[in-house]
Amino acid sequence: MKERAIGSRRLPASAWLFDSGLALVAAGLSTAFFAFDLVGSGLPRGLLALGYALALLHTLPLAARRRFPGAVLGLCVASGLAVAALGLSPIVLGLAILVAVYSVAAYGERWVSLAGLAAAEVGSVAVQLTPGRFQAPTVVSNGLVIGAAWLLGHFVGVRRAYTARLEERTAELEQAREELARRAVTEERLRLARELHDVVAHAMSVIAVQSGVGAHVASTQPEEAAKALAAIEATSRAALTELRRLLGVLRQDSEPQGDLSPVPGLADLDSLLAEVAKAGLGVRLRVEGTPSPLPAGVDLSAYRIVQEALTNVVKHAGPARAQVTIRYCDQEVTVEVTDDGRGVGALAGDGRAGTGHGLIGMRERVAAFDGDLEVGPRAGGGFRVAARLPLAVERR
Repeated sequence: MKERAIGSRRLPASAWLFDSGLALVAAGLSTAFFAFDLVGSGLPRGLLALGYALALLHTLPLAARRRFPGAVLGLCVASGLAVAALGLSPIVLGLAILVAVYSVAAYGERWVSLAGLAAAEVGSVAVQLTPGRFQAPTVVSNGLVIGAAWLLGHFVGVRRAYTARLEERTAELEQAREELARRAVTEERLRLARELHDVVAHAMSVIAVQSGVGAHVASTQPEEAAKALAAIEATSRAALTELRRLLGVLRQDSEPQGDLSPVPGLADLDSLLAEVAKAGLGVRLRVEGTPSPLPAGVDLSAYRIVQEALTNVVKHAGPARAQVTIRYCDQEVTVEVTDDGRGVGALAGDGRAGTGHGLIGMRERVAAFDGDLEVGPRAGGGFRVAARLPLAVERR
């Protein structure tokens, strides 16, 4: 079962620490039992050292039982058989064998799991067949205990694989749901865009025809010219109403709805600052240089940059104060918005960090006039937005 193989995945730190601790405890108990069992045995020193080494080889690999369950079980079985062949007591190694059998059933591939079970059963029988150790009840009981350990690990592995499949399926369904939602939004926007095109095309066609008729009869039939002008007025008003409705649908929920107010500019900053002050943000305005009339596009872009920067301060900076600086020069105008809020701590997941639409809109406005934009945290805390807008080049 591919889902149960975890050799290619990094283990959690808690699992690694648990397995390492288990291996150290098993190694300590095994060597202590060997020392107690071999006291006064009269065995050669070299044989005793080999016995201790086999005990460590039998237990320490348990630290890697999740990543390499088959190899760990193989080492446990081989070292257990070697201990029995040397004539030493293998009973103190039984716990490590059971842990290895459980692990190969829980974390290994199916064929590795079955091969490991067979190897453990054969090894247990082989140990009992050594001279002076054969007892039929012991052979049967050992086989049953090993089989029980394997079954427990098998059930745990099946449960883990089932849980993993459920999580994967849930993730796939969530992705499919999000994709369907995105597709539905895209299709709806395309439908509205086609409808917008139809409204504009129809209205402009009617206006073009009526204006032509009005111009043709203006001098000879004033009544017909007045009717043409009335038709143009009615058509244009209906088209504007429909366009406003469609644009309202196309806007994001967080974007303000349009109204009939004049296009704002830097001359309207006082009212903007008053609105921001109602939200609890103290703002100071400083103007450097001599204010002069600006191109309409530059004036609007400068105002929108200040508006977006102050909105981000209100939303993300926490308790803060802000300062807006407008500098008028001969060939350019610069706007700078600084605050003393949370600074770097406020950069996660909002327009101040570049993940939202606010910063993208600022960059697009500045790029339209070959200007420069600087956005980032201040050295002394807070945040800074600075934009330079040349006056000589204005793109549409």
